[in-house]
Amino acid sequence: MTLFRLIYILWVGLRYRLDELVLSSLQHPCAHALLRVVRLGMRPRRPRGERLRVALETLGPIYVKFGQVLSTRRDLVPPDIADELALLQDRVPPFPSDEAAAIIHEALGDAPENLFAQFERDPVASASIAQVHFAVLHDGREVAVKVLRPGMRDAIERDLSLMRSLAALVERLAPDGRRLKPREVVAEFDKYLHDELDLVREAANCSQLRRNFGPGTGREHLLRVPEVIWEYCATPVFTMQRMYGVPVSQVARLQALGVDIPRLARQGVEIFFMQVFTDGFFHADMHPGNIYVSDEPDTLGQYIALDFGIVGSLSEFDKNYLAQNFLAFFRRDYRRVAQLHIESGWVPAATREEELEGAVRAVCEPYFDRPLAEISLGQVLLRLFQTSRRFHVEIQPQLVLLQKTLLNVEGMGRELDPDLDLWQTAKPFLERWMHERVGWRGLRERLDQEASQWSQLLPQIPRLVHTQLSRPDQGSALHAELQALVRGRERTNRLLIVVCALLAIGLGVAVWALMPLMGGVS
Repeated sequence: MTLFRLIYILWVGLRYRLDELVLSSLQHPCAHALLRVVRLGMRPRRPRGERLRVALETLGPIYVKFGQVLSTRRDLVPPDIADELALLQDRVPPFPSDEAAAIIHEALGDAPENLFAQFERDPVASASIAQVHFAVLHDGREVAVKVLRPGMRDAIERDLSLMRSLAALVERLAPDGRRLKPREVVAEFDKYLHDELDLVREAANCSQLRRNFGPGTGREHLLRVPEVIWEYCATPVFTMQRMYGVPVSQVARLQALGVDIPRLARQGVEIFFMQVFTDGFFHADMHPGNIYVSDEPDTLGQYIALDFGIVGSLSEFDKNYLAQNFLAFFRRDYRRVAQLHIESGWVPAATREEELEGAVRAVCEPYFDRPLAEISLGQVLLRLFQTSRRFHVEIQPQLVLLQKTLLNVEGMGRELDPDLDLWQTAKPFLERWMHERVGWRGLRERLDQEASQWSQLLPQIPRLVHTQLSRPDQGSALHAELQALVRGRERTNRLLIVVCALLAIGLGVAVWALMPLMGGVS
């Protein structure tokens, strides 16, 4: 089966002239000679990015998802290919409703007709990994039931095995293979896909995001997240509260409903930065298909988040690093940006600070002289990632995911309000966040967090000090053991020298004895 699949992949590659794409990237005379033979004097009519996109769509949903993941790695993929891969649509025909009902029955222990007061057998949405059915619980709550597509695990394992082999081949043959890290990209895709196969993990992501914007947080008015119905969740089934709203891309409908569009755009940016810098946990798939706006009277104009398969997490170090970088950008303090890169350890320690500062200035300065509507913070980050190649910067996966999400948020905000000033919207939030982190308030919060741990350790300190001081001095014994080891190594070295000398003498005698015989033979 794998052999036939490989043959089919090769056929699709030849059909869309991906052989030309591969050979043109190889800097070798033989590759260029072979390229002339393959072309037969003709060049492909369509651009290489478009040919790759269509080929991935032909190969099926798993390759479509791979292309989508690849489009986020703009630090590795040429811009023309990344832009084209970003157009890939994860839309596939739904699988039969009887199969969905059987999966629900096996996972939850009963047929959908018994589990739910009402279950719509026709799906309302279908993607490569799962499809969604609407239902009503026996207590009257309306829900959406996400069901994993059957046979996905076997199909994924089969295609991932081929991708690993191809990645190893690219790493060996392509001149830029090591920098592109194809095997690491496939490994990242492997983790991404297997995470999506576990819908309980997605339900947990949804629950966490809902808690971050839930009642009592002071930001429940910004973002609505569906409630998880845990009794109806399993690895292949995810049941959540049904949400009503309008896709954020349908601006005319939102205006007709009376939604304040500029305010909505600003709130989208605020929600993103709040997730990143306050929570360190962000929805990383914020394209218009996953973001709706409530059209219900009580919550009109509030954002609704859907599809929680991809989320990003940031450590305290990441958050501090990013916030200081953004503020340095806003203030045009390029020396500080360079220092932060070196201090983070992501740039080799031998990097000259002034050289990195000059490269950062060349990336950022042209953007500040443009109209506000043309400034893209996501594009600035992208250019910085591309510039960082010459300084051998190791781009962190969580930052690549963040940069991709920032591009989505910017695009969504500018679609709502072309005059959105992302810089001025983000700067006050970041300054306030930094003030809270480094000021007295931040110190008090960290002391409160550590107090419980200190309350356990402080009473033990006198006893631990007394125990340590009461122990007999082991220094002389350790010193004697070290001396014995040193003497043993010296004896071993002397023995090796004697053995090598004897071998050399023996070899010399043997050569001297054989020389007359060798002379007679010649």
